[in-house]
Amino acid sequence: MKEIELKMQGKIKRLTNKTFKFDERIREGWFSAVYFLKTRKIVETFKKDNIVTMQFFQKEEAILCGTDEVIALIKTFAKNPEELEIRSLKDGDKIKPYESVLTITGPYQNFGFLEGIIDGIFARRTSVATNVYNVVKAARLSGKQKPIIFMGDRDDHFTQQSGDGYASYIGGSTAQATHAMNEWWGKEGMGTMPHALIQLFQGDVVAATHAYREMYPEDDLMTLVDYNNDVITDSLKVAREFGEDLKGVRVDTSRTMVDQYFCRQPEVMGDFDPRGANPTLLFALREALDAEGFHHVKIIATGGFNAERIAEYEKKGVPVDIYGVGSSLLKIHIGFTGDNVLLNGEHEAKAGRRYRENPRLELVE
Repeated sequence: MKEIELKMQGKIKRLTNKTFKFDERIREGWFSAVYFLKTRKIVETFKKDNIVTMQFFQKEEAILCGTDEVIALIKTFAKNPEELEIRSLKDGDKIKPYESVLTITGPYQNFGFLEGIIDGIFARRTSVATNVYNVVKAARLSGKQKPIIFMGDRDDHFTQQSGDGYASYIGGSTAQATHAMNEWWGKEGMGTMPHALIQLFQGDVVAATHAYREMYPEDDLMTLVDYNNDVITDSLKVAREFGEDLKGVRVDTSRTMVDQYFCRQPEVMGDFDPRGANPTLLFALREALDAEGFHHVKIIATGGFNAERIAEYEKKGVPVDIYGVGSSLLKIHIGFTGDNVLLNGEHEAKAGRRYRENPRLELVE
């Protein structure tokens, strides 16, 4: 397999000098549905002088992402791409159901085999961007925008990280777990400690935090506090040890675990699910920190969060300062369709499809 790189720069506002890596086998049709390849050969033989317009749309309220990548794909692999007219919306545009987001006009045999690949790029990037947008929107229901950390590295194949990270950035998340996720928009990954670090210090969160601070003194000091399933006790330990230097504690309690707080104080149990990083536990954690003067210590909550759960927490005023979200952001639920809708400038499309003029589309130079 040979990879090629293309730096894409254009006149649509959001196009930048991003570098996209493509598999050279796209040119051979390796990733195209076979019927597109067969159609290309037939058209080259019988209908090569026709000009078609292909348009792409989807059926949701969404945040569009993938336009830069798609344009780079077309410019790289279409035959005689300079002869094609491409009109496109921009990454980050809010789009409506059935709105045309991209049109390509030219000889079908020059670009038609890319249809399915274009659909796939738009589907993944737009789904991730929209998922993140909805989570970011939920995280400001309390009136203050709370940061969202994109933690999707463990929920999909690593080769998707750069594109997913960019889509997450388009959706509104500017804090991401890996360097690869930041590759297309120019920052570095962020994060503090995993459970593995605390395990190597035999569950001693204070010792692990000392080691972290010694190695990375320039970082904001944030400690993971659920390793021993006793987040209040361990949060107070590190807060007492590090005082003003401690910037935050991260609660990542498993949705199958009940924190020791509820075992020590069964009277607080009520008609709620006591597992995981639940609201009652987080309220108690905030109260315990504040009672000892640690008002400055932020609470980061991770583990199983999605837009609905964050919205619920925000409406209840749960004292979370930062949310970490992973798998829910990578659900691909927005599908795109490409249709030929004009033939030599005249309407010609399958039943139920038509050319949808969109004045928002901008010509790609």
